[in-house]
Formats: sequence, structure tokens, C-alpha cells
Amino acid sequence: MERIIDLAEEPARLSVRNSCLVIERNTGGADLTLGQEPWAPKPWRRRLAPAPVPLIIPLPEVAALVLSHPQLLLTQPVLARLASAGGIVVVCDDKHMPAAMLLPLTAHFTQGERFAQQTRISDPTRKRLWQSIVKAKVRSQARALMQLRGDDAGLGELANNVRSGDPDNTEAKASRLYWPALFRDPTFRRRRFGGNQNTLLNYGYAVLRAVVARAVCAAGLHPSLGLHHHNRYDAFRLVDDLMEPFRPLVDRAVAAYCQSHGPTAALDKHAKAALIGALLGSYTMRSQTRTLFDLAQRSAASLAAVFAGKRRTLLLPEL
Repeated sequence: MERIIDLAEEPARLSVRNSCLVIERNTGGADLTLGQEPWAPKPWRRRLAPAPVPLIIPLPEVAALVLSHPQLLLTQPVLARLASAGGIVVVCDDKHMPAAMLLPLTAHFTQGERFAQQTRISDPTRKRLWQSIVKAKVRSQARALMQLRGDDAGLGELANNVRSGDPDNTEAKASRLYWPALFRDPTFRRRRFGGNQNTLLNYGYAVLRAVVARAVCAAGLHPSLGLHHHNRYDAFRLVDDLMEPFRPLVDRAVAAYCQSHGPTAALDKHAKAALIGALLGSYTMRSQTRTLFDLAQRSAASLAAVFAGKRRTLLLPEL
């Protein structure tokens, strides 16, 4: 079992004990109850409220730890042990949006060799891989629309026309058809810093990014050496490449949640639970039922095999 843990609702203290992550909630002053009238000048008696039972999770089960609450206490050994176990730590800002990510540095025994293989990849191979990723993404978008709306808005046909390197920018053409159909709103635009559904999408993508980053590092690949994304300020270019076909998982969950809660639904604990719950589901890939973590690991491992010259095609989800 692999878990995504979002600590957003209450103060907590984190520690490591016997190879387990221990989460003690409502620590410190939050457990103190004053036994006096509000008008009394000084407390004359204090009593401790019953301490909640700590949450104890084996470190290998922690896929991603999302730190959202401003009153979280943890030490360097917690971060080190989580990284050693292959876990990802995501730190959020005051708006509860991810601001930083901690990744393991040594997650594969041939990591140095695989880094070198990444740098030697040829342009034709790079373009062919990006073609596969765009095809898989557009097909996944088409399936999401068929499931939710009963019509793929022409995305299935677009996916068949993606060429090497996507010189026709089919990904952008599909996006212009996809988003209005997904939310049944012709005015909707996908914007990183936009409001409404964009807020939920941003959070879901951030958690998905952590899952894929974990898989990339576990495969011994460098997350900064991308195939297509090339923003100089992006430290996770390869992660952003590989996560593209997985994005419709988040899109589908956000569309379903907003359908019942409205397009201005807040990013509260209920929304987060719905999005994380969707990512923790089981999915079918080539007639086999697997978790998102397994699918991401298989995709990253197949990419490493392409870099090493052991296979030509990527193993990508079409969900």
C-alpha cells in the first residue's frame, strides 16, 4: 500500500520511530484547556485534554507527504529517512498550494550511468518519444470526455494525426477543444494562476507531479533533463513531460467534483480528499488493473530502457 498524506487541517508533530513515520496531532498548546472563567485575570488551573492517538505509518508506504498546515513540527531525520525510503515531501505556501518539493538523490544503483544515457539521446529519438506522450495524452483526454460527456469532441481523430515532435502543436489544438467540453463552459481557459476550477486542477497536478517525480527518481533518471519542456526555471522538466498522459485523471476528478459542488468550489479538505482519492484508485492498462504508482513506475522504467537502447517505445497509460 502506498499513501499520499496531506497535513492541512490541524497542527502536528512528525517523528520517526522503528522505521515508521509517527504523526502526533494537536500537539503543544492546542492540547491545553483552561479551567477558569474567561474574565479571570490569570489561569488558576490547567488540565490536559486527552491526546489523540498518533498515526503510525511504515516509511516505505509514504509515497508523498504534503505539508500544508503552518504549525507542523518535524526534524532533519524525518526528511532524511523519508527520502531514503523513496518518499517525496511537498511543502505548501500560505494559500495551501505546493511551493517546493524534496526528492531522493540516490534512488537507483546505476543512477550515474543513466544520467549519462539521458544526455546522449538523439533528437529523432527525443521527438519520437514526445510524439508518443502527446498521443497518449490526447487519447486519455478523449476517453475522459467520452466517459463524462458521451462525446470526445474530435480528440480521438486528432490523436491519430500527431507527428514526430508534434510540429503541428496538436497538443494545443486538443486543449482548445478539451477544456470547454470537459467543464461544459465555452469561456473556460486553463490558467496556472487562474481561479475557479484552475485552483483544484493546480493542487491535483501538484500531487500527481510528486508521484511521477518519485517514479522518475526511482528509475535512476534525472528529473531536470527533459524531452520537450525546456523552461530554464523548471527543475522537473522530465517529470512534466512524463506526467502529461496522467493529467486527465486529475481533470476527470475535478470535473466530477465541480459538477456537484459548482465551478467555484473551494480547495478545502473535502476537495482535497476527492482529488487524492481519485489518484489512489485502480486503473486499467493493457487489460491489467494497476495503481497510479505502479503505472508511473512502469512508464519511467520504460523510458530508462529507451535511453539505454533496450527498447524503442514508451509504456504509457491511455486511461
